[in-house]
Amino acid sequence: MRAQDTERDEEFHGFVTGRWPRLLRTAYLLAGDRHTAEDLVQSALERAYVAWGRVRRADDPDAYVRRILVNEHARRFRRRPREQLVTAVPDHPGRDGFAQLDERAALMHALTSLPPRQRQAVVLRYWEDLSESQTALAMGCSVGTVKSQASKGLAKLRSALPSAAVETRVGGAA
Repeated sequence: MRAQDTERDEEFHGFVTGRWPRLLRTAYLLAGDRHTAEDLVQSALERAYVAWGRVRRADDPDAYVRRILVNEHARRFRRRPREQLVTAVPDHPGRDGFAQLDERAALMHALTSLPPRQRQAVVLRYWEDLSESQTALAMGCSVGTVKSQASKGLAKLRSALPSAAVETRVGGAA
């Protein structure tokens, strides 16, 4: 192995080590389950490794890889039929010590029911806290499309969930 290849591999390894948790969180929010999210991140990082020369020369390597991740999610979504995740129904109604977990499960269920572009806009804007222009870059669309898709996504989340869950989890975005 050439010294240049070793240096490249070490640089990529450092990038992956530093970014893995955030990429996994983003992928989880896009995909709706941990196993699919791990596969999604690995596929995105595989593509990033192949294009590592372009990635590291980019103005924002994180944005470049995030765009690969979003594109990989969209590619996978188109290939398979849409799945509906089902959460466990509680034995009795009412709040208890697990209410926060229940709200999170309901939010995740509602999030996975959004169309892919709305889900991407909501995840990138409100969970990843990207600006509208950064989100547009990651999604490969205009800022107006980001605003529209995020607005529609939030409206669907609000109609599907108690308002407190949406306001708490999505950062109080209006």
